[in-house]
Amino acid sequence: MHKTLNPENTIKGVLLLFGITAILILSLIVIFLFNEGLPLFQYIGVSDFLLGDKWVPEKDLYGTFPFIISTIFVILGALLIAIPLGISCAVFLAEIAPRRARELVRPAIELLAGIPSIIYGLFALVVIVDLIKISFNLANGETILAGSIILAVMILPIVISISQDSIEAVPGTYREGSYAMGATDWQTISRVVVPAARRGIIASIILGCGRAIGETMAIALVIGNAEKLPLSLLDSGETLTTAILLEMGEAVIGSLHYNALFCLGIIPFIIVLFLSIISSRLISKSVTRFE
Repeated sequence: MHKTLNPENTIKGVLLLFGITAILILSLIVIFLFNEGLPLFQYIGVSDFLLGDKWVPEKDLYGTFPFIISTIFVILGALLIAIPLGISCAVFLAEIAPRRARELVRPAIELLAGIPSIIYGLFALVVIVDLIKISFNLANGETILAGSIILAVMILPIVISISQDSIEAVPGTYREGSYAMGATDWQTISRVVVPAARRGIIASIILGCGRAIGETMAIALVIGNAEKLPLSLLDSGETLTTAILLEMGEAVIGSLHYNALFCLGIIPFIIVLFLSIISSRLISKSVTRFE
């Protein structure tokens, strides 16, 4: 007799195949990235690469310190804007907003995450850059601040969505106990609910930071792309990812310049990898805590 095919086992097998394929593709990407980048260190020391302040491919000078500082400035500026706005919006949607408003606002926020980055970049180039130029009386509004502002808008959906889910996951008994002790609504939110959801909120910030590190197109349009060490948010700069975008087309395959650009990619890859691991742990602990 022929055995009947179990649909459940078939689905499990297909999903397993997809999972293995995804892991294999990711592994090949990682191997390719390191294989193309690491040969640079046969000619240049790691400290010279990370701490050098000169990036001149014509003279085989590959110092990434200005790119690293520009990246840090852009991300910190974006987080300073996105964290208070994102958490405040998440608290409002989870604890204060009426159900009808929540049903309208939440999909709109999630829609922001689906807008292509080039659209954000064009908006920033036309509106934010001119606004900064006029507000601070600058010769050119293409600054790190412009990149931080548009990057903050781009990571807001991540911060808001995950923070809101974490706040809503806090059991109702926490709120009832707080009210029973005579606490007001605001005291309950600020001293009970938000602290209880802090793991998920921190995870949302970390994920937003990871998203910010990898952004390229929108930042390249508004940051000025100047290969220099920025001193403030009103200076132009060039991030790790924008340097790769602007120079990869000119690099000769197999050259030191080519290897150096792949090494630029290794830096954000390692950072995002660690941030993803930390955020995954925080989110899992936040979920299991309330089960």
